[in-house]
Amino acid sequence: MAILDRDDSGAIARLTMNSPGNLNALSDAMLAALSDEFARLAEDHSIRVVTLTGAGKAFCAGHDLKEMQTARQSEDKGRAYFADLFSRCTAVMTAIRNLPQPVIAAPHGIATAAGCQLVASCDMAVAAHGTRFGVNGVNIGLFCSTPMVALSRNVPRKQAFEMLTTGQFIETDRAQELGLINRAVEPANLQVETMALAETVAAKLGTAVRIGKRAFYEQVEMGLDDAYAHTGAVMVENMLDRDTDEGINAFLQKRPPEWQQ
Repeated sequence: MAILDRDDSGAIARLTMNSPGNLNALSDAMLAALSDEFARLAEDHSIRVVTLTGAGKAFCAGHDLKEMQTARQSEDKGRAYFADLFSRCTAVMTAIRNLPQPVIAAPHGIATAAGCQLVASCDMAVAAHGTRFGVNGVNIGLFCSTPMVALSRNVPRKQAFEMLTTGQFIETDRAQELGLINRAVEPANLQVETMALAETVAAKLGTAVRIGKRAFYEQVEMGLDDAYAHTGAVMVENMLDRDTDEGINAFLQKRPPEWQQ
């Protein structure tokens, strides 16, 4: 049984973390599987949208604490392993941002610590009602410093700091209010609603969405003047695309576009 399942539906790749016994923890094996699959997806031009969910009763419980504690038995008390672990985890999170396709998280049950980071790292998220989100490492003496990076880029500063320092969980209504997720749906409808969003995005011109995702993250880190200069240049390149020309002509002529991509 694969630790990470991929099931393609047309232009949508559906990834399922399949390690329910440890609540889909980001073990060494899970991180390796995610890293490998994201690398494949980056080169797969047939896929326009990616969804990510977890098997069993939880989305993802964060790092595998048993593996981390085992690493303490080494001569350096785990220092080299921990540095490598957090580096590998960071690479997986940034791979999501760098993928040309939008990635939609579909959490349920719990998304804690690095699992919450995983939701925050995805471009969008549709959650099942009742899902609990937390960066709760502080409760066991480990401040969620790396999850903080993604969380603080989704959630307002004071609310993120409160979550990090109290270790308290929030549920879906609050997560939506703060901007961690796009919407909450009934658990029985999670897959249907996630696929509906994915299909809406997948129906758009793939080159335009790829250009737009890259530009979105580039401009958000810039000052206002630089952001407008950059995105203006991006729009020029987008306008010169053959399929964009076709899309505009089709709109003006009141017909469906005949896109090549």
